[in-house]
Amino acid sequence: MKKNRMMLVAAVATVLVSCGGGSGRPTFGDNEYPVETVSVQDASLQSTYPATINGIQDVEIRPKVSGFLTQVCVSEGQTVNAGQVLFVIDNETYQAQVRQAQAAVNTAQSGMKTAKLTFENTKQLHANKVVGDYELQTAENTYLSAQAQLAQAQAALASAQEALSFCYVKSPAKGVVGTLPLKKGALVSASNVLTHVSDISTMDVYFSMTEKDMLTMSQAEGGLKSAVEAFPALKLQLADGTVYGYEGHVTTISGVIDRSTGSVQLKAQFPNPDKLLKSGGSGTIIIPRSANAAIIIPQTVVMEVQNKKFVYLVNDSNKVQYTEINVDPQTDGNNYIVTSGLKVGDKYVTNGITKLTDQMEIVPITPQRYQEKIQEQAKAMTASDIVNAMKK
Repeated sequence: MKKNRMMLVAAVATVLVSCGGGSGRPTFGDNEYPVETVSVQDASLQSTYPATINGIQDVEIRPKVSGFLTQVCVSEGQTVNAGQVLFVIDNETYQAQVRQAQAAVNTAQSGMKTAKLTFENTKQLHANKVVGDYELQTAENTYLSAQAQLAQAQAALASAQEALSFCYVKSPAKGVVGTLPLKKGALVSASNVLTHVSDISTMDVYFSMTEKDMLTMSQAEGGLKSAVEAFPALKLQLADGTVYGYEGHVTTISGVIDRSTGSVQLKAQFPNPDKLLKSGGSGTIIIPRSANAAIIIPQTVVMEVQNKKFVYLVNDSNKVQYTEINVDPQTDGNNYIVTSGLKVGDKYVTNGITKLTDQMEIVPITPQRYQEKIQEQAKAMTASDIVNAMKK
């Protein structure tokens, strides 16, 4: 029986404590309310912004020539180096074009050599006055034409060799291979994305914040560079709610404000040595912020009416005054930082505010005494009192 009674008293004490918040207070019968004096203290806040995650280099891999895939040389998630072959496209036709262009080069080289011999022989004959100027000029023109034909054939060969090289699709950068939607035997062209290669050694994290927030955060003069440097180290909350183990830093701020949203885009970079972050992922940027000598009050002592916030101050006559306050929009979920409406030394009611009215006279007590009276009242309650309190 003693154990059950103790459990009931504990339950009632819990009920009374919950009633002592902003929604009500226990009935002491002496009009006593707990009152706290405003003081200042340092506070740590944080602002959060949705973010998207990309590798510092995220490249679409497309073929430059059309044909059937004959080889897929990599697998999804594989790390590749710059210049490594990723895909091979059927190249029989392109090899034939190279051989044809090479043959044309060989023919042009032979024609040029013959024209050169003819020109040199004609120069000797012209020097001995055997042939005239016309024959000499004709031989020279033929030689120059042969040189041009060789150059044209060599250019065609280079073009054919380049087209053949396009059949070997290579990675433009070091990174990680994405998905492989097309398999061996698929017909591909420049319109097809074969895969993505992402350099995820460092990640670019993009987020947007309002112009007002950006100016508040930066508070820097001298251009965008100063604003970037003024930002503190950032944290990144991942999709599962955990906080990433490495801090990041803002690297760029867009010089243009989006007129449709009134926001500015920022880019932060985070190291990714463990390859935990993936390109295309999402998260939440956390920007820590400190407030020195701030007035901080619990959210439970504040009444909100039509998006305005009020507290009950206690004047020298022990009468409460319904007073509007302004608070910082960023909170920790439990407290408000008051920006105006309160000053150091003001006294405010901490519990039972819903039972107060403006200019009502109260008997101020300390919050500690308030809790003691709750415990005393709980111990003095009868069984019917307990049941009635439990029903409230």
